[in-house]
Amino acid sequence: MKIWVDADACPKTIKEILFRAAIRTKTKLILISNHAISTPASPFISKIQVIAGFDVADNKIIQNLEPGDLVITADIPLADAVINKSGIALNPRGELYSKDNIKERLSLRNFSADLRSSGIQTGGPSALIKSEIQRFANALNLILSKVR
Repeated sequence: MKIWVDADACPKTIKEILFRAAIRTKTKLILISNHAISTPASPFISKIQVIAGFDVADNKIIQNLEPGDLVITADIPLADAVINKSGIALNPRGELYSKDNIKERLSLRNFSADLRSSGIQTGGPSALIKSEIQRFANALNLILSKVR
């Protein structure tokens, strides 16, 4: 299993948890972004910088994803594509996306996008809180322990 990170919007705290987990479990971690990202020196951690553009990072992840790989993303369409390719998708807030919940999440996301395009302010996501960080760490540990 490799861990792919949609790194442009991934919170720093979550990246730090991922860095520690990759080193501890000797799991390959690849961060995909369209801007420079700082990572610790480790043979298990790498980064790929792609050109800026709509879904360029997402497409890079999907092109390289293998069944059973884990993708860290808050991007619902990307999570849907990951699940369709037999990957595992985990939100930085600790929510595991699955075949059972992804279509509902996608519908809600599309509905919110429609509201915004009609001029209605829907607001963005709330700030990441301690319990969500802990939920993410717990979910990540559970996923990694199943692989070992």
